[in-house]
Amino acid sequence: MQRAWSLVRETSLSPYTYDYDHAPAGWITLAGWVFPLPQQFETFGNAINTGRFLMLLVHVASVYLLFEITRRLSGSVLAATVAAFFFNVSPIAVYYQRQVLLDNLMMFWLLLGLFALLRRETTIRSVFGGGVALGLALITKENAIFFVPSFIYLLYRRIKGSPSHRFLRTLWPFAAAAPIGAYVTYALLKNELLPSSFDFDLNNPPADHVSLLYTLWWQLNRSQGNLLSHDGLLYTSWLMRDSFMLMAGFGAMLLCLWWGLRDRQRNLGYLIIGTLAFGYTFYLLRGSVVLDFYVTPLIPMFAMSIGMAVDRLLKASFKNRFVRGAHSLVRVGAPSLVVVVLLMSPSSGYLVHTNTEGVVQIADQYQSKLNLTKMQHDQIAWVRKHVPSNARIIMDDDLWGELHDVRPFYPYAHSHWNAASDPDVRDKLFKKRWQNIDYIIMSNKMRKSMATNNADGRENWILKALQNSDRVWSRIQGNIKLEIYRVQ
Repeated sequence: MQRAWSLVRETSLSPYTYDYDHAPAGWITLAGWVFPLPQQFETFGNAINTGRFLMLLVHVASVYLLFEITRRLSGSVLAATVAAFFFNVSPIAVYYQRQVLLDNLMMFWLLLGLFALLRRETTIRSVFGGGVALGLALITKENAIFFVPSFIYLLYRRIKGSPSHRFLRTLWPFAAAAPIGAYVTYALLKNELLPSSFDFDLNNPPADHVSLLYTLWWQLNRSQGNLLSHDGLLYTSWLMRDSFMLMAGFGAMLLCLWWGLRDRQRNLGYLIIGTLAFGYTFYLLRGSVVLDFYVTPLIPMFAMSIGMAVDRLLKASFKNRFVRGAHSLVRVGAPSLVVVVLLMSPSSGYLVHTNTEGVVQIADQYQSKLNLTKMQHDQIAWVRKHVPSNARIIMDDDLWGELHDVRPFYPYAHSHWNAASDPDVRDKLFKKRWQNIDYIIMSNKMRKSMATNNADGRENWILKALQNSDRVWSRIQGNIKLEIYRVQ
């Protein structure tokens, strides 16, 4: 939302030096959504909520696309219904799909690209549209590249035998490359495609200008632990949120791969869904940096895998003589009962234990007992009442819109990420001295991020300011703690 603000207010891709850490289509979309609204970033209360409303619209559209994709690949309304169910009510889906994430926008474009290639008749328009949608997904979030092999194989199967197959197999990659070409051209025109002297030394970043290819090379060489270790995100976050969805989805992915590879001609749908889920699973397990929300694109793939696996297993069971002879209520009721029992298990994430006596209730994401947004409003209200507008502030990322787009403006309020890494902010405004910080507005999540981001000591001066400060405001709800510190 900060970068969308920069596009709307400053016609720039970032209020700071744009270092190509992410392709820009995501916040260009957000800026296009915000610009025509009557109050722009404050239309739905604040910038984050305004972005969340777009996530709601994107989700509604994605549900339709996911349902139709599953139905067309499986030929079954049951498979599509099961997939849509998990895509909507899975605890891990509810948690991430409401957030303003590039991953949610990327998945919309990917699903739209699949939908276009799966139209009843493969036309020039559908192939071109599918290619453009994939290209937009790639310049929204670069990890969409792990889905590309499945798209290529689907295109090959869809146009095989078509009189215009030679033209279509050239048109699709051209359409997909067009958005990417625009992004590369932007970097080329700004002389930011290649690093100075063609130097890709990761220990000595280019000092004179940023570089698209250098940043890509740096991202490819990042490494941070193992997802499967005991302290990895799989065990500390994802399985805690929804173990049922992830375990069932992984098993369903393996089944879809098995069925698809055994008979590629007849089981194209299983092969496509299985390889889509497998490609992104490989990306998560490959050993590079994995952040908490990186699991988001896996959710629709696992949902479709579960839907198609459930449909095939039920059809196979109906062929059994014993099941075929049973009453229709039994044939439907027995598997439904098994699913309900599994979903009602507290380990699934839909229900949680609330105390030592074992009382179980619906999980937090399905109710509104924690009003975390109210805490943020109280935090901002205190700042506006007690902090002068010329104060030099280190803050959480999510406060950008509130402090830069609503009067009184706080032009010297910067997130700890930018204060630690952007030379204009770090060296010119703060001069990398803790004494030049007036206030620190933070959450316990920001404190953890600062420690994680400090492997090379870049945030030491900010942490030193925190040590030399007094807490002047705080609120706690659940596992969220918001604080404001005045630096002495």
